[in-house]
This record gives sequence, structure tokens and C-alpha cells, in this order.
Amino acid sequence: MRFKIHYGKISGMVAVLWAATIAVSCSNKLRSIDADKISEAPSQVVLDMDAAQTENGVVQMRLVARRMERYEEDKDVSREVFPEGFKVLAYNEEGLLETQIVSDEALHTVDGEKEQWSAYGNVVINNYLNGQKMETDTLYWDREKKMIYTDCYVRLSSPDGFMQGYGMESDERARDAQLLRPFDGYGIISDDSTGSGYVDTVNFIGPNYRR
Repeated sequence: MRFKIHYGKISGMVAVLWAATIAVSCSNKLRSIDADKISEAPSQVVLDMDAAQTENGVVQMRLVARRMERYEEDKDVSREVFPEGFKVLAYNEEGLLETQIVSDEALHTVDGEKEQWSAYGNVVINNYLNGQKMETDTLYWDREKKMIYTDCYVRLSSPDGFMQGYGMESDERARDAQLLRPFDGYGIISDDSTGSGYVDTVNFIGPNYRR
């Protein structure tokens, strides 16, 4: 597995080291991190970044960002801040674009072997193959468990209907999203004898949620 990075302009260090990880967090937390922990100038700035993760010559994932700022505390602790947000594109086994994640801001932290990706502000997760879309303010990615999650408010729409609630968990490609505390959803019924086309549902079974 390797990563290939294309960029328009770079200052500071020559290379950017990436781990094969994704994720995403509530916007006020990012500002707190900026104020409390990132007080020095970045050791590296990359503009117009386009980083690709490949395996056996096949692109699995791309990360596109207008600006990345890298901060280093020591050789084992670093932060990469995306103040203008990023876009993550994930491809399935056949090479088709399956998932896209976009956000206003993002953060990647490494502390020894511990690593986390976070995205903040107007986070939108689309799984194009199952027609599912989620909107939230915060998203995290757990590399070891290969999952994305949030505890913030989530709007979830799919061909089966609409749901909303607080908290969400899914695999990292958003194939099996589960709302943890859903409320006020509706389902779309293709052959509705009442003619309304909708059904109010507290127990809506469409996109899965934790029971």
C-alpha cells in the first residue's frame, strides 16, 4: 500500500506522510484545539493537495484539499489542519466512486501509534451506490475499527425515506449507517393505498438504527 500526493505549492518540509485513515468533530472543538495547542507557525504548508491511497496499483481513496498546515511537537506527535476543509473520495472493489465526505474544516492528529481524523462544519457524507446521504456537524473515523461515527445531530435520507436523530455509527464507507437516537422520520411507500405516499414512523425500518 502506498500514497501518491500531487500539489500546486508546498512550503516547509518536502514530503507529507499519510496513514490510510478517514474521519471527522463538532466545530467548536476545532477552534479550542487551535487556540490552546497550536500556537506556533506550521512546519509545512501544502496548497492544492491531491493525495491518493493505492493498493496493487488501484486507487482506493483520494483526499483533496485547498490548504493543509502541518504542526509538529516532536517526532512522534503532529497535527495536520485543513482550515478550508477537505473532500475524501472512496472507491469500491470495482473502482467505482462509492463514498464522498466533505466538510468546512478538518484535523488529522498523530500521537505515537494513536491516530485520528476529524471533520467539522457542514459535514456531508454521500454513499452514491446505495443512494444514502447524511448531514451533520461532526464526524470521527476510527482506524482500527474501520468505522465513522458522531454524537451530533444527523439528517439521513435514502431511497427508503428520511430520518433524523442524534448519534450515528457506520462502517468507514457509509454502507450501513445506524442512527443511535432517532426521532420524527417518515418512509416513502411506492404502492400506498391511501394516496399520501408517506408514513409517519417511530419504528421506521429503512436505514438501520440501533435498537
